Formats: sequence, C-alpha cells, structure tokens
Amino acid sequence: MNGTKSSPFESLRANGSRVDCFRKRMTFEVIDTHAHLDDMQDLGAAIERARESGVIAIVAVGIDYESNNRVLEIAEKFPGLVLPAFGMHPQDIGDSSEIERNLRFIEDHVRESVAIGEVGLDYHKKALGRASKDVQKQVLRDTLEIAKRFGKPASVHSRYSWRDSLEAVAESGVDRAVFHWYTGPMNVLRDCFERGYSASATLATEYHEEHRRAIKETPWDRLMLETDSPVVYRWGTEFAHPSEPADTARVVLEAVARLREVEPAFVARKTTENARRFFGLAKG
Repeated sequence: MNGTKSSPFESLRANGSRVDCFRKRMTFEVIDTHAHLDDMQDLGAAIERARESGVIAIVAVGIDYESNNRVLEIAEKFPGLVLPAFGMHPQDIGDSSEIERNLRFIEDHVRESVAIGEVGLDYHKKALGRASKDVQKQVLRDTLEIAKRFGKPASVHSRYSWRDSLEAVAESGVDRAVFHWYTGPMNVLRDCFERGYSASATLATEYHEEHRRAIKETPWDRLMLETDSPVVYRWGTEFAHPSEPADTARVVLEAVARLREVEPAFVARKTTENARRFFGLAKG
C-alpha cells in the first residue's frame, strides 16, 4: 500500500458543493454489495448521502451474533434499501458457545437475508491468534452448509487463505460466491471465475496494486462494487477517514471506469445487473 499517493477524489470529497453539483448532472444507479453498517457513525446521514449519490441498495453484512442482530434491526429500519446478510467473520468467531449461538441465529433468520456473509478464512497472524485454521475451516463449512441448504449466496473473506477459501466454497456446493476485496494470486482468482464465482471492487481500486490487478482480471459478468465501509482507506493523508456507502458511486465506480478504460455508465449498468442477479433482487 502506498501511503503517499493521493487521489483525484480527495478534493471532490473535501468540497461537498462540488460533489453535489457533479452528481446532480451525472448520477448512476449502483449497489454497495458489502458494508458494515452496524459499525457506522451517524448512520441516518450516511444512508441519505448514499441515496443522493445513486446507491439503490446496500448489502449489510454481519460478523458475529451482536453484529447480525444489529444488521437485522437496520434492515428493518431501511426496508428495500438495506439488505441483510448474516455471517461469522474469521476474526470474530468466539468460543464454542458463541459459535453455536451465532449459527442458530443465522439459521433462524436466513430466510430474511439475501446472503450468508461475511464468512471465510483469514491466515494473518493476528486472526490466527484468535482462531486456529482448523476452527476457522469448521465454522466456514458450517456457515456454507446453511447457505447451500437455503440456496443463499456467500460473501467470502479470504485474506492470505485464497486457495483454501476457494476450495471450501467449491466443496460446499454453494453455486454463488463473491470473493470480496480480493488481493491474492491471479491463478486462484481465475479458478474462482471458472467455477462461476465473482469478485468485488473496493475503494482500494484507486491505489492497491494487487487489488487493481484482480479487478482488471475480473470478467464483466463477474464484477460487483462494494465499500466495506466504514473501513479507512489510506492512500493519502487527506483521505484517511472512514468510507461510507455513498463512495460506491463517488469513488469505486469512477475508479473502476478509469482502470478498465470505459465509461462510468457502463460500469454502473454491468455491476448493478450482476448484483441483482447474484442476490436475487427484483428490478425496479
């Protein structure tokens, strides 16, 4: 990650009037397919900015029992806009009793969700200090089994575990999976696409070379957009503040368009079509 590179969007985000003026002329319908709304400050204001920027749906992912409950509450507060997904993040698995409690919640509420997520594997040393590879793999198998049984797609975390994560999803029989914020080897990513899985572009499309390479490699019918908000993306000190769903349109859409050398309207149309199909969303 380059800590000194600045983005052309820093000035746009810093000057709200310029953003508002620009977006009144050019607003495209986009879907944020991965956001942690339960962690956001002043959620109501963030939701309003998302609507104004052209975001027509936000998939709110959960990471543990408390998070999943909060996601459900938020989805009920913003019906039609916020779409819930329930999961168990590999860094937030907890002990055996917590695992069982969360699995029960996910299964009890799976019909209210559009996906199982965020789930996956994380082999970073900090994550392994919280849950071993064996524990992570078992939890992933359990959550994917629910996804398979109820016909739900999966939103997959795969940091430093790219091949194992792919193999776990493939072995589960889940037919729809998106590998969110992918930064791994291209041969594994190509195997993901051969199996019919997808990838999603984040704000890191602006600066992170591995992620940019992945987004360049992703077929148009497998690409979606996300913010992973409120993650703080650090490619310039002026932009080191939490992301939000509105950045799907304000940053990610434009970054992908520049990277792939196409018009933003084309990116918006393709990725929104893909997200509707992936999550089983009705049009309009």
